[in-house]
Amino acid sequence: MSKNRVDRSQETHRPLARLDMTSSLAREDYDARLKAAQTRLMEIYQAYLRQGRTGVVVMEGWDAAGKGGAIRRMAAVMDPRALKVWPIAAPNEVDQRRHYLARFWEKLPPTGEISVFDRSWYGRVLVERVEGFAEPSAWGRAFDEINEFERMIVDSGTRIAKMFLYITPDEQLKRFEERLEDPLKRWKLSYEDFRNRDKWDAYEDAANEMLERTSTRQAPWLAVPANHKHFARVAVLEHVAERLAEGIDLTPPEADPKIRKQFEKERKKG
Repeated sequence: MSKNRVDRSQETHRPLARLDMTSSLAREDYDARLKAAQTRLMEIYQAYLRQGRTGVVVMEGWDAAGKGGAIRRMAAVMDPRALKVWPIAAPNEVDQRRHYLARFWEKLPPTGEISVFDRSWYGRVLVERVEGFAEPSAWGRAFDEINEFERMIVDSGTRIAKMFLYITPDEQLKRFEERLEDPLKRWKLSYEDFRNRDKWDAYEDAANEMLERTSTRQAPWLAVPANHKHFARVAVLEHVAERLAEGIDLTPPEADPKIRKQFEKERKKG
């Protein structure tokens, strides 16, 4: 695979095995492509505000794979009136008494906005499956439930971008060490992160099946080799821009003649 492109095919039985984990970007390429992607995202959110569009971004992946860094670089250039980031944790007691998708319905964006899910409804077929929080019959039927959930969202006019960030065990341990030694990042590291490493193979099996069974025409997955942070960030932002811009007129509007006329009057006064 090319050093500056992501393999978007999910046709093999183990999609994660297809990723080129050496994928990287030179610094100058990273800076240029990141700036271009962020500019595109600015155009997108302004178009969404004007046209009453809605978008959903789903970020899944390994612990310390760079989901937060990619989200920050999206949020940095998007008006908070148009972007809402939802960090998803374990369901609370109220959520546990409802259908698992209920709490996500409530977080879908209103018109003119984009919702970013830092982890998502895919917890049912990932952590809940691996840790035994959901019975096999429950997570087994969740694949079709999720596909239908996303189909309804798309049919209503919402665009969806889904990314799964993958890193190798050695790279993850290196990032854990960086967090442990950095006082400002230690909060990101928990005992559960190490416990999850003990079930690496089980999580990988679950992720591969998830990518296979829930990558649909209306809501395809992008699996990202994320050992190199710069490559992963650009791949994510470019994919989000591509998906959210699909079918959208991003042409900025002409200045309102009345406002321009008023501006000219004020300028003459000054």
